[in-house]
Amino acid sequence: MNYNLDFEINKIAFNNNGLNSIQSQYFVSENWPVVYILNNNGVSQAYVGETIDTNSRIFAHLQTPSKSHLQEAHLISSRKFNKSVTLDIESNLIKYLHADGKYKLLNGNLGLVNHSYYQRDEFYWDMFKNIWNGLISNGLAQHSLEHISNSDLFKYSPYKTLSADQRKNLMLIIDALLSENKKSILVEGGAGTGKTILAIFIFKLMLTSDEDFNYREFVEDEKEFVDKVKQLKIKFPNPKMGLVIAMGSFRKTIKKVFRNINGLNSNLVIGPSDLEYESYDILFVDESHRLRKRVNLGPYFKIYDRVCNALKLDKLNTSELAWTQLRSNKVLYFYDAKQSIKPSDVDAVDFENLKNASNSINVKLHSQFRVKGGNGFVDFVNNLLDNTFKNKEFKYNDINYDLLLFENFSDFVNELREKNEKHQLSRFIAGYAWPWISQNDPDAYDIEIENIKLKWNSTAIDYINSDIDAQEVGCIHTTQGYDLNYAAIIFGPEIIYNPISKEIEIVKENYRDRNGTATIRDNAILKNYVVNIYKTILLRGILGCYIYVCDENLRNYFRKHIYLFKENKNPIIEIAESKEIKLIPFENSVPLYSLKVAAGEFKFNESIPEEKFIVVPDGIKITQDHFACKIIGNSMNKIVQDGQIALFKRYTGGSRNGLMVIAEYYDHQDLDYGSCYTFKEYYSQKAIDEESWHHEKIILKPKSFDASYQDIVIDPNAINEKTFSVVGIFDRVIE
Repeated sequence: MNYNLDFEINKIAFNNNGLNSIQSQYFVSENWPVVYILNNNGVSQAYVGETIDTNSRIFAHLQTPSKSHLQEAHLISSRKFNKSVTLDIESNLIKYLHADGKYKLLNGNLGLVNHSYYQRDEFYWDMFKNIWNGLISNGLAQHSLEHISNSDLFKYSPYKTLSADQRKNLMLIIDALLSENKKSILVEGGAGTGKTILAIFIFKLMLTSDEDFNYREFVEDEKEFVDKVKQLKIKFPNPKMGLVIAMGSFRKTIKKVFRNINGLNSNLVIGPSDLEYESYDILFVDESHRLRKRVNLGPYFKIYDRVCNALKLDKLNTSELAWTQLRSNKVLYFYDAKQSIKPSDVDAVDFENLKNASNSINVKLHSQFRVKGGNGFVDFVNNLLDNTFKNKEFKYNDINYDLLLFENFSDFVNELREKNEKHQLSRFIAGYAWPWISQNDPDAYDIEIENIKLKWNSTAIDYINSDIDAQEVGCIHTTQGYDLNYAAIIFGPEIIYNPISKEIEIVKENYRDRNGTATIRDNAILKNYVVNIYKTILLRGILGCYIYVCDENLRNYFRKHIYLFKENKNPIIEIAESKEIKLIPFENSVPLYSLKVAAGEFKFNESIPEEKFIVVPDGIKITQDHFACKIIGNSMNKIVQDGQIALFKRYTGGSRNGLMVIAEYYDHQDLDYGSCYTFKEYYSQKAIDEESWHHEKIILKPKSFDASYQDIVIDPNAINEKTFSVVGIFDRVIE
């Protein structure tokens, strides 16, 4: 072992001889946690796993037909490993090895974990980076972690750990797929809520063999979820599926992603016009707000009419939305009405009618995954462009997100390019306020501001990955759907602020998207489209967003709410107004009960008003059985301090010995709470005879640094279920 690195990577042949060769290794003989990679360089396939029983697990893989062709095993071991560490490293290896592209992974995408544990960020992330470098040295990987993190293959990977929000909706989606009465599933969510990720996750799940799923990491509470996935695999053993994407550039990007996923291929990603030729068991429609109707289609008119004719539809009274309905037995729409940006997009009312149909189900995504500013920044953008700030003096300031307004265009350009040098994947994006002259004249420039000349994107396909030096400017059509590290947004002269009416207005003659204006007579409709464009592109940047505004009045309005470049920021973080967290009961919050209440407060099955819920920190799995209590006093201060809030899970059966519990005991009044409830360690002494057992003694023990707290000894003969019960089992301190 290299003790400077605290781990070693051992390579063996993936056969019985290789397995026999490591029998004396400490991680085999002592059942030490290990992470392993099985691979075959000839077919560029690999499998990642972790185990505490290397001998049995490798032997089991040798007997598995789907892995029998693999040739090598690389065993990663360390005396600093524990189960939490190896689960985390396994998940990270699956995510990064897949996106590295050297191998197609045989792993299923279900069961990846993402949990916190001691020294995860302080020590083990650095260890993982060293392990990754070791894999590159051993020829098992080829790209740096930094490079991979910026790649489309990583960003749109199906190997993701789903959030509680996504898991809840995944259950609803599976129910709808299993139902004989549901055809349409509308998954609604704003920009950055993970719609594309969820679509690709489900797509991969549907086409993965059941034996490749990592079911072993699911706990008893998730048995229903596992059972439903198995039912899904039985109902759809080999479904014919397609992922429909209307936007050509984004479709090409996702085709490249599918090409590198085992079991998928680029032909599964299609455009709406491909529905002319065949039908599907299940269609997934990503960015479905960009499906089109027969308005302002330009050269696409001919193709649109041809498909309508093939499907026997009236071209004047239909849309691509109808095509997807006609060509599928089940269809999932990933939709955001606020990202509809031009008259050719299907009308929102058509989606509303679909949502209200009896054979449809609607699910909503809430969590923000793209921008580090989270939902607070999303709310800020909406308030800014809708001009709805309650606090007119409010300025956005979040240590997690870099938002700046620039008055000097040269500073704006230089700062973005510096960020691109440092982080890569940083791009300029502008409103469509300048004609695309360079499309026909490569030597011409399209945009000139303060004597600085720039060109629109030289390619309409995959601009994000082609403009690696941030020399060009993208628009909504080449950036919608993509993630950037930094987005530099140019508000063009088509959007202004009227200081008299104090409203944002659109100057139609300055808006250069001909297909975006040709049929619009109402300026309010045009304003809605243009504002949606800016809302969408403002949410492209993961780490930050830089803004330059051409209109002086609009810039002055923005100055009231956005700090200027190099302006000293108020050290007080003033984002409470915009960062208000929406409570989603039993998804990100649990009911908060008081222990200073009369008996019978814990009525779990009754409706609980939302104001009694409290937010649970990210990463903690909760169910309908979880609740929180504020702990008063010092009887348990070795575990929970006076005034802290603790998370509990409703007791439903099983051994309680040695667990911290909330007990309800009518014949005792707790000194701290002044009620019949008490928080203590539970201990019971049992007597067992040939036919049964009974409690000889029940003791509720304090865990306190104060020796004056005494055990509560309960005579089992003097109690029954009406006078004594265990209400909940302690989980952890959450506040």
